[in-house]
Amino acid sequence: MESKRFVIELGMGTDLHGQDVTRAAQKAVKDAISRSCLCGVTEILNLQDLNVMQVSVTVAAPYPERVDTQRVLGEIPFGQKNITVMKGGMEVAGMFAPQLGDSQDSIVVVNVAVVVSVDPSDLRLNFNG
Repeated sequence: MESKRFVIELGMGTDLHGQDVTRAAQKAVKDAISRSCLCGVTEILNLQDLNVMQVSVTVAAPYPERVDTQRVLGEIPFGQKNITVMKGGMEVAGMFAPQLGDSQDSIVVVNVAVVVSVDPSDLRLNFNG
């Protein structure tokens, strides 16, 4: 059976020094999931194993080829995880401070969407959504 979306949360993360898009993406995922408590998955849907949820992360970064997808997915505590990375986010002028890891004078901003889905066949109640 096709999974049904349960929650969609958006997040933003930055790396002020170092231009590390992976670190910014990790912060963006933490930002998104910090606003979501999935108690409805267990209390309403009666899902017994949180690891059967599907968690899809979409990352929009100024340098998508530099995103370490495994490190980003490591921020998600439960579920069957997948990730898509695309060009997006932004880079703005910052302060060049080599002692802080900068290679240039910019700040990278990364956006993410985290979607949690559940398969109705994994639920104990009759869910025909």
